[in-house]
Amino acid sequence: MGFEPPQRLVRALGEMYGDGEAADWLDRLPTLTERAVGAAGPDLAVERVAAPGGRSALVLLVRRADGTPAVLKIAPPRAEPEQERAALAHWNGWGAVKLLDPPELDAAGLDACGAVLLERLHHEVSLRSLPEAKALLEAAGTVRRLWVEPPAGHPFETVAERTGRQTAGMQSAAEADPELAPLVDAALAARTELVEGSPELLLLHGNFRQSKVLSGERAPWLTVGPEPLVGERAYDLARLVRDRVEDLIASPGGPVTARRRVKKLAESLEVEQARLHGWTLFRAVESGTRALAEGRRQVGEVNLEFAGWL
Repeated sequence: MGFEPPQRLVRALGEMYGDGEAADWLDRLPTLTERAVGAAGPDLAVERVAAPGGRSALVLLVRRADGTPAVLKIAPPRAEPEQERAALAHWNGWGAVKLLDPPELDAAGLDACGAVLLERLHHEVSLRSLPEAKALLEAAGTVRRLWVEPPAGHPFETVAERTGRQTAGMQSAAEADPELAPLVDAALAARTELVEGSPELLLLHGNFRQSKVLSGERAPWLTVGPEPLVGERAYDLARLVRDRVEDLIASPGGPVTARRRVKKLAESLEVEQARLHGWTLFRAVESGTRALAEGRRQVGEVNLEFAGWL
């Protein structure tokens, strides 16, 4: 099956996994895609690759035998597509893109290829196309639908487990650049306090932000691309606080706007403001130090500057 993966995906995989691992998966991608198309159902027609696409998976626009438009998403093993499948199955279209895996299809075959078959949304229209105030309002209304009890015997890690794995990279960044140490120390201290007193264990999106909410036919806005885990709502909101961070950095009122966002989102979704502030700090510092380690210096510096405002 001939196609070229979007360059955005190629670059992102190299940054996240290293050139060797990324190249190995990309070499296998045509074979994986051919198998996934076969497993997704008879007479599935591939229309084209969605471009520029995402940073973690290949997205193919396809059409099923009955003419229904759909999306076939194929991701590397480290992206844990099986976790995405489990979360989407539990949400069953409530606030999120719907999984199109009826029993007659070869779900095991899709799993083996790292693939999921999804309803097609308008991938070119996300909440980022709206004015900021309207986008935040719609985002808040969408994310609250996802916060449900996780299924019994679920496979998802906890916020404490995920953030615990992330601390080593943050500490390494502080050791490499002592100027980062005060910010990293503050973020790690905030995490320690937060995980000791977590008030709830709900199913979370894990990477919720405006660009992860797309326009749909079944509902005006639906979420895509979860990195699911279980924990408190404040963790899920923390990434949303940092949305459009480049615009905030360029604005003379950026620090005030950032702190106002924390207050507004906490109040509108009945989340404790101090907990949202703490998770926003931790997630901004973690994202910034990780970006620096991956060679994305501009992204790293922007996130760390934002963290310094908090």
